[in-house]
Amino acid sequence: MTEYRIEQDSLGTMQVPVDALYGAQTARAIENFPISGTPLPQPMLRALGLIKKHAAKANQNLELLSAEIAEVIIRAAEEVVEGKLDDQFPVDIFQTGSGTSSNMNTNEVIANRAARLLGKTLGSKAIHPNDHVNLGQSSNDVFPSAMHIACAEQIHQNLLPALEQLLQQLAEKADEFKNVLKIGRTHLQDATPIKLGQVFSGYARQVELTHEQIANNINRLFELALGGTAVGTGINTHPDFAAKAIAGIANETGLPFREANNHFEAQGAKDGLIAASSSLKCCAVSLFKIANDIRFLGSGPRCGIGELIIPSVQPGSSIMPGKINPVMAESLMQVCAQVIGNDATVSLCGLSGNFELNVMMPVMAYNVLQSIELLSQGIKAFDEKCLDGLQADEKRCGDLLEQSLALVTALVPEIGYDRAADLAKKAHKTGKTLRELALKDGVAAATLDKLLDPASMTEPKS
Repeated sequence: MTEYRIEQDSLGTMQVPVDALYGAQTARAIENFPISGTPLPQPMLRALGLIKKHAAKANQNLELLSAEIAEVIIRAAEEVVEGKLDDQFPVDIFQTGSGTSSNMNTNEVIANRAARLLGKTLGSKAIHPNDHVNLGQSSNDVFPSAMHIACAEQIHQNLLPALEQLLQQLAEKADEFKNVLKIGRTHLQDATPIKLGQVFSGYARQVELTHEQIANNINRLFELALGGTAVGTGINTHPDFAAKAIAGIANETGLPFREANNHFEAQGAKDGLIAASSSLKCCAVSLFKIANDIRFLGSGPRCGIGELIIPSVQPGSSIMPGKINPVMAESLMQVCAQVIGNDATVSLCGLSGNFELNVMMPVMAYNVLQSIELLSQGIKAFDEKCLDGLQADEKRCGDLLEQSLALVTALVPEIGYDRAADLAKKAHKTGKTLRELALKDGVAAATLDKLLDPASMTEPKS
């Protein structure tokens, strides 16, 4: 059976597991929020640890904490940053909307771990979670700062590199397929010829643009609310605290974090995080289009479009032997659907910036971080297991191109739209070729040789 110790907070006493590093307020939150069983994502715990570590350094520098207390807080916070104490953070993401429960969870874990480092007992408050670990801070500026730090780090370390690799792969495919002629399609119907390399250059540009958008929006995450404390006024904090703490965070992460230009905006609104989420949604929309196109272009192998040969990564059916499905495209498309849904949640949460504080921050953090992780991993898997081995079926591309009636478009400058349309209808009805009917209609063979060359249709004519 679990053994308990008794701890006290401002509401009274609480039972806390005897060996737990957290204290009464965390125990109360566990009791109050038995919702999903999902705690804060690890990047948020790391970010909270970073804030507490550099807050202690700043407060020591400002002579508000003794060297002895600051040193053990820093050591304990480093263990949080390194993920060594993750099992001590059980508070559900569906908690108080300011993230106060998680901030206090962090304060209590660091305080108790620091007390142990001094040889003191758990719950002794030899290092106080509020007076020492939370000195100069409020949940209302700590939690939004942690969200920005966590999301910015994950985008910088994982998502942007994944997009850069995807862009390189698509650019290489564009070059590899640059001489492969195929039929274009609009409204799912045959259109004029196009090069497969041109198609992939369009995909590459989509990825390039979404990378630019995400990289631009990450700049808004570099502003941190730290220093605003309760409502943005900075009550109970030293005027130099935020600048010193944030400088330490920036130095450790290698990212240009800075104090918010306006603390009332930084705490009352979450527009920077909403912009980041929106750019993730746009990324998902682009990736869905690319994956879905490749899925359709690889349909077949005999009765579909079949212009692309998709790598075989696993059997496609439990009942149809030999069937291979576009599973990597489908996986990425499901990722994209989840990210788009996450953005809707984040947008709704952003509406709850009531007066001086947003009160739906934990679920915002969870959804944005999930979107970043899903996109990062989904892109890598799609790139490695689909794009890397993707091939063009040049014979199939050529056969479909020859069958298309859309080539008649090239005759319009020579014989006019109406006459060209009549030829296309006759060819479709009789099964005869456009060339055969055009010759019979009086168009010179040399003219047809020139106009019906598919390659010449893939570039503008002077």
